[in-house]
Amino acid sequence: MKKLFLCAALAALAGTPVLAGVSGHGDGHGAHGEQMAAGKPGNRSEVSRTVKVAMKETDDGEMIFSPAAMEFKQGETIRFMVVNKGELDHEFVLDTQERNAMHKQAMSEQMEMHNTPNAVTLAPGKRGEIIWTFSNGGTFEFACLIPGHYESGMYGQVAVQ
Repeated sequence: MKKLFLCAALAALAGTPVLAGVSGHGDGHGAHGEQMAAGKPGNRSEVSRTVKVAMKETDDGEMIFSPAAMEFKQGETIRFMVVNKGELDHEFVLDTQERNAMHKQAMSEQMEMHNTPNAVTLAPGKRGEIIWTFSNGGTFEFACLIPGHYESGMYGQVAVQ
């Protein structure tokens, strides 16, 4: 019995690193504190300001973020408080325009929920947050990559100086 328990415990431990890689997508989304072009996951204790972001649909069929654009200073750590005020699921993904385009293509082939430090997917009426340090200067993008949402206007620019 002890041998069976020991074998089961070792098998479970051996599989843990493989499962950990799957949960972070393994595609450079900033999992586990990785540096990305747009920065890196921030620490709550270092937040310099909070930005409220609303996601919603409009009566004329557009899908929008409010605010529509943002500016930050290099090195700033921001707490994004994101709320879905719409009637559909939406997401807030922070990355480069190029990486968002690649991810949008992947999303069109298979819907996935985001569980990464630079993204949050929310059902209607739900709230979430992202804490992000803009360690690099440049122009980045926040977007909803759910099929059809980007095309309906759901993206914005982030300028980091």
